[in-house]
Amino acid sequence: MGKLVADYRGKPLALHIADTLSGVRLSQRIAVCRSGDDDLSALLRDRGFTIVLNPDTARGLASSLALGIEAVRTDAAIVCLADMPNVSARHLNALIDAGRAGGVATSATADGPPTPPAYFGRAHFADLMGLEGDKGARGLVGDARRVIASPGELADFDTPADFR
Repeated sequence: MGKLVADYRGKPLALHIADTLSGVRLSQRIAVCRSGDDDLSALLRDRGFTIVLNPDTARGLASSLALGIEAVRTDAAIVCLADMPNVSARHLNALIDAGRAGGVATSATADGPPTPPAYFGRAHFADLMGLEGDKGARGLVGDARRVIASPGELADFDTPADFR
């Protein structure tokens, strides 16, 4: 069983951010899932997400990011990771407000580097779709507005210890 469908506080890890996003003013919800990850795709489809399949996740995070951005039909996108279950709707709404004011906004802790979630206006979509490898959009958010959150809110679940 993959970590995104592993139980965390009574439900699959990925459903925490999916449910949080249902409380955020968005006109479209897209989830990029690895081809063959039918359990995760079904869970997110049941929550109203449009599913985009990535047949080649070995190309890195940038390939999933490009596929997701390509499916966006609005003027902006918030990029969230399914393994960050503690991000709040309040934080995401503040990110939207900051992004609308400057075109790019990213999360950060008070003393930390930029991290997802991040907001990108349409003017940045071509750059996002041109990324390669496993670095994500880190190179595009250097001068972005920062929306500060607690370290716990931006926790990224990568190991079994994170689920405790």
